[in-house]
Amino acid sequence: MKGNIVLIGFMGVGKGRTARMLAEKTGKFAVDCDDLIESFTNEKVKNIFSKFGEPHFRKLEKKVAKWLEKQVKNTIISTGGGFYNVPNIRKVGMVIYLHSDFDQILAAIHAHPNARKKIKKRPLLQDLDKARALFEQRLPLYRGIADIEINVGGRNIDDITDKIIKRISKL
Repeated sequence: MKGNIVLIGFMGVGKGRTARMLAEKTGKFAVDCDDLIESFTNEKVKNIFSKFGEPHFRKLEKKVAKWLEKQVKNTIISTGGGFYNVPNIRKVGMVIYLHSDFDQILAAIHAHPNARKKIKKRPLLQDLDKARALFEQRLPLYRGIADIEINVGGRNIDDITDKIIKRISKL
């Protein structure tokens, strides 16, 4: 592998925050796939969804995954909630699934100082019943693709990142 760590999990579970803290603790860089898509397209994710639809966004994720596989080494990569489905994810790096139950994810988003903004920028969170069904559908898929699963529910970021570092060092 290229020394990359790919963080997957449901939207709002804390992949970006975890990536930034892991980068700080390990000395690696952190990149966010949604930020890369926005850079490639000069569009916000929510605009891509509204203008072009989810299938187009998933094509852009595949483009980013190919770029990551070829160009990026020794980096912490935070992904969007559906990134687990790109065909080459294991070639990009070690896949770590950040798990929390759906209600804990919602509680964490609502507790955030910018909760309204965080919810607004996630098109798939606009209908909570659909979001919950999506969470349940994806759960076995996340677990099936992950090399490591870390339960993040109710834990602080230092504990989460320390646990990831400890698990990786055992491999």
